[in-house]
Amino acid sequence: MWMHPVLPALGRMVTHSYYRLTVGGSSVPESGPVLIVANHTNGLMDPALIIVASGRSVRFMAKAPLFTHPGIGWLIRAVGSVPVYRRQDNPLGVRQNFDVFQAVHRALGEGSALGIFPEGTSHSASGLQPLKTGAARIAIGAAQHIGASFPIVPVGLVFRDRRTFRSAARVIVGVSPVWDDLAARGPSDKDAVRELTRRIETSMRAVTVNLQDWSDAQLVECAARVWHAEFGGESDPAADVERVRLTTEALARLRMGTDPRWRHVARALRGHDRLLARLGLTPETLHLQVSREAAFAWTLRRIPLLLLLPFAAVGLVLFWVPREVTGRFGAKLGIREGEDSIPTFRVFYGAAFFLGWFFILGITAGVAAGAVAGVATFLALPVIAVTALYVSEWRRLSWHEIRRFFVLRFHRDRVAELRSRQRSLADQLRALFGAA
Repeated sequence: MWMHPVLPALGRMVTHSYYRLTVGGSSVPESGPVLIVANHTNGLMDPALIIVASGRSVRFMAKAPLFTHPGIGWLIRAVGSVPVYRRQDNPLGVRQNFDVFQAVHRALGEGSALGIFPEGTSHSASGLQPLKTGAARIAIGAAQHIGASFPIVPVGLVFRDRRTFRSAARVIVGVSPVWDDLAARGPSDKDAVRELTRRIETSMRAVTVNLQDWSDAQLVECAARVWHAEFGGESDPAADVERVRLTTEALARLRMGTDPRWRHVARALRGHDRLLARLGLTPETLHLQVSREAAFAWTLRRIPLLLLLPFAAVGLVLFWVPREVTGRFGAKLGIREGEDSIPTFRVFYGAAFFLGWFFILGITAGVAAGAVAGVATFLALPVIAVTALYVSEWRRLSWHEIRRFFVLRFHRDRVAELRSRQRSLADQLRALFGAA
């Protein structure tokens, strides 16, 4: 577990490079024993996201076959993961779990943070899957070892599009369920284990989005954003996820009822969302008031960033080859393991491909201009790559803002019509949710 001490720094580097990441909600205790439970839809990126949210080193429970995986087995072992022997992997190996649980109880007793995915496997489903009882049995067993209960912190991982590079990802830290009344009953008490599993699932559902089907994602997200744009409320990752979660639950209840109005509202919401997207707007930005003074101030703030545009151009040329190879090769390998593992393989092999590319360019510069130039090139390339990434993203977002300014400024009648339609949709949602 030689990589365990560097996990927080490594997790931040990986996750912030691949996703536009925000963290919200409560916080994980900085010290002492804690069991972190999370949904699992994104392979080995999920542990990295949990580490970022925790701000401390975390050991993870991982299925035993990963420890001998030819591509990532060394990494699983290096970060101090704890093997879990599943019956579907090896029926004879299940008996080894007794020793594993004993080791985990000791680790928690020593004040470690342990991460576990109670669903039992990474998946591509649209909602939280039924939980296994392992997390509850570990917690109750460790409580006997420690002599008291300790925090079981739920973490929700919510992605706009988990496969897409630089897409939005939100990590929400929830509140630990109360389980003092179960701590002393022992892991052999099946009723206590089932009850704690139920409480853990309830706490996890409070920080995750559970869609009936992935096709509902756009509808639910749009409904939540329309509600927030028209009726206000806090604007942070936790509040955003809470709105989406409540909207999901309300629409699910409406579907089970006999009120046909939700179908009309759903169609209208989807149409409204598509029209806003074509205009480069969102439910929130639709209400922005623009002026020449605001545009001038916006331009002044971005003048220094214009000086960095050459980095984006250089990066586009220099790193085209490793970027394309990473995208294609990572997707090809990831599909073999399952769609949820594609970001993992892109990050894992991307690091190898880019490092190799840095060496190639450094050696080329060294041959052409000497050893000092080669070393300087090798050291400068990562800085250029990161700068190019963020400048390119700033350029893309700035273009969206410029387009939005012109739409709001010069299409006022159309914007006014959209604002009126959005308010009507919000009122219809309020009436429906009140009746749900």
